[in-house]
Amino acid sequence: MFSLTGRRALVTGASQGLGFAMARALAEAGAEVVLNGRDGAALNRAVSALRAAGLAATACAFDVADADARAAALSDALSAALSDGGDIDILINNVGQRHRGPVAAITPEDFAALLDVDLTAPYALARALAPAMAGRGWGRIINLCSIAGPRSRAGDAAYTAAKGGLAALTRALAMEFGPRGVLVNGIAPGYFATETNAAMVDDPAVQRFVETRIPLRRWGRPEEIGGAAVFLASDAASYVNGHVLTVDAGLSVSF
Repeated sequence: MFSLTGRRALVTGASQGLGFAMARALAEAGAEVVLNGRDGAALNRAVSALRAAGLAATACAFDVADADARAAALSDALSAALSDGGDIDILINNVGQRHRGPVAAITPEDFAALLDVDLTAPYALARALAPAMAGRGWGRIINLCSIAGPRSRAGDAAYTAAKGGLAALTRALAMEFGPRGVLVNGIAPGYFATETNAAMVDDPAVQRFVETRIPLRRWGRPEEIGGAAVFLASDAASYVNGHVLTVDAGLSVSF
């Protein structure tokens, strides 16, 4: 039920962190994975690491927030990246940016730029790939939401708005494409120790928060997101649609 043999997946933001961990997990489950990112050299290193483990992986470098680059990749580069020029069965919209600060310090341009990456790009990629999935009667779209979507804190308005919108988009896409065989779900990660979060991991104040507020009293390891991605991408989740799976060690349900 969890096998992804014969499936092809595109994972955005996959050169490191959670994106790489999910790409690896999908590949270990049998999928051919296409890793996306802006840094071609970093992508090639990630692909080499997967291939060294005997996994099927290739790179497709483009900026998901750049409409022209995105269109070019979807029409040419993505097909060329696949082993036989086939189609994508699984899309994981993982790329995300965060812009912390009070509302007064976030310009309309900053706000729009963050939405372009965190919300508009997932919409655009889903819009481009879902119809073909629906035509084949099988597909999976997984959006990386956040526990910040249904919650909030001061100084994080742009990110909270974007991730809340992404969860809503997930539900809307699930209703539209679910009847045609394309299941759309989300994953809401909590505190994961990734390269991007290195400064926070080393911050004693944040570490105290982790040890006192997170029931497991530790950061998540990137590979611990992989099981959720494989589940939602596989036939094991054939009756799961429009759901956001929280992976946060219980933080969001504690008080």
